[in-house]
Amino acid sequence: MLGVVVMIFLAGPAAQAFHPSVYSPRVPPEQLERIQEIESPFETTPERIEEGRKVYFGKGLCVTCHSKKGNGVRMPGHAPRDFTDAKWQDTRTDGELMWVLKTGSPGTGMPQRVGKVLTEEEGWNVIQFIRTFRAQ
Repeated sequence: MLGVVVMIFLAGPAAQAFHPSVYSPRVPPEQLERIQEIESPFETTPERIEEGRKVYFGKGLCVTCHSKKGNGVRMPGHAPRDFTDAKWQDTRTDGELMWVLKTGSPGTGMPQRVGKVLTEEEGWNVIQFIRTFRAQ
């Protein structure tokens, strides 16, 4: 047991940030309630969903890891989110998804997108598009 603790300590923050469940929040506990209350400032419309689709398949590079169907590409390590998972869709809020887009997801391969590659508006649009995978 001591060896496992030492290995985690030596592996650094990435190993310590690994999430045991796909349903676990990525937002730090002390921020979670505040982040969960954040809602998109934009009304959900077909036009915004279409703009989000363009970001997902284009400059956002979301499709690279999350796949054309939104169910995630099989990879070693921490698998990308499966956006077709109804339980995940029902559990995670839009505010949490924006937090991940703005900060990345510690312990996974998800990089920061909003503020580096995407504008905040593009981020909200792609979240609207991601929500469409639930129905598939």
